[in-house]
Amino acid sequence: MAMTASRKPVGVFDSGIGGLTVVKALMRELPGESIVYFGDTARVPYGTKSRSTIVKFSMENVEFLLRFGVKCIVIACNTSSSWALPTLRRYFKVPIIGVIRPGARAAVQQTLTKRVGVVGTEATVRSRAYEMEIKRLDRSITVVSQSCPLFVPLVESGWLNGAISAQIAATYLQPLIRQRIDTLILGCTHYPLLSPVIQQAVGPEVKLVDSATQTAAEVKGLLAWSEWLSTSRAHPRHRFFVTDEPDHFTDVGRRFLGQAVRSVERVNHR
Repeated sequence: MAMTASRKPVGVFDSGIGGLTVVKALMRELPGESIVYFGDTARVPYGTKSRSTIVKFSMENVEFLLRFGVKCIVIACNTSSSWALPTLRRYFKVPIIGVIRPGARAAVQQTLTKRVGVVGTEATVRSRAYEMEIKRLDRSITVVSQSCPLFVPLVESGWLNGAISAQIAATYLQPLIRQRIDTLILGCTHYPLLSPVIQQAVGPEVKLVDSATQTAAEVKGLLAWSEWLSTSRAHPRHRFFVTDEPDHFTDVGRRFLGQAVRSVERVNHR
């Protein structure tokens, strides 16, 4: 049974393109694993939608990935991880990993002053998911959150640096700087691409936490513990599915993945 499971792919879903930063981390951490990625690009963004809508979309995304016999599912979306993870784990037997807990754990380990900042979408910040997880790990830590709705369009438009990006980042992050944070969680999978601009805005003394890297390490731990790590010597197969035109995903996805995004198919999974 372990041998059969080891050959199955890892499923990953996101509201759009940003989850490719998690795929990049998975490819680096688990180079032998095949990946099936689903980006719900027709209904992005999730960050401005209601909790019930986010849960509904997330359940549909899991059902789509299960068609490929995935051995585990990674929610490469902070908004879905914030609102839908408990419901998904109740409904589905497949192991499901979100990005909130790994990022929160890394922040708790890194902070020296016990003052942690979180930036994310409106829905992620509204959910207080990072704050609750951090408080669960260490109640003495102060958590300050800030929604940054313009960061996603900046990334997707390719405005990763320059005066406009720097000005927007400085404006968003000023309240967190005033709270004297020493650690900042990038609570959206788009945000790592803005790391240089964000780091410049908060200063070199503030450590940035990228949940993608932490999540990939957690997936590796789960697969190793379950004896589901790929034992195949063949080249892994990566497939990408989207719900809108694949051209934009292919073009912008290269920035996120750091390489060409091949085998992108458009589907209507509803």
